[in-house]
Amino acid sequence: MFNVVFFEPEIPPNTGNAIRLCSNTGCTLHLVEPLSFTLDDKRLRRAGLDYREYSELVLHRDWNSFLTARPAGRLFAVSTKGTADYADIAYQPGDTLVFGPETRGLPDTILRSADIDAVLRIPMLPHSRSLNLSNAAAVLVFEAWRQQGFRQA
Repeated sequence: MFNVVFFEPEIPPNTGNAIRLCSNTGCTLHLVEPLSFTLDDKRLRRAGLDYREYSELVLHRDWNSFLTARPAGRLFAVSTKGTADYADIAYQPGDTLVFGPETRGLPDTILRSADIDAVLRIPMLPHSRSLNLSNAAAVLVFEAWRQQGFRQA
């Protein structure tokens, strides 16, 4: 239905949570290397439980490899630097949501890339820095899926 991209993720439980999220919503999870952990990390396995067998997980060597192999559809970056509110987008099946590493977010080269259709933000209180990566992914995935009438649920 949708694609979720974690660019250079750093915290195994966030990726494990994303595996569960994607398994339960019909999304494909793309991981862009380098990862700060291995895919057999026990913390990733514990957070993902046994959902890995039910999810579609695609590993990409780097950002350019992802762009070469990326699925058709629009590409939305998600960042605290975003100018478009995530809830104002009319999502379409095949859209891709790109999230950056937990400690630094997406680099400006990606945020300003011609490949990105829009940079989205999740509204927060002024003193807030950012949401947890897997929580942010869940917010966007469920809004996009809600707009599709929770198709296949």
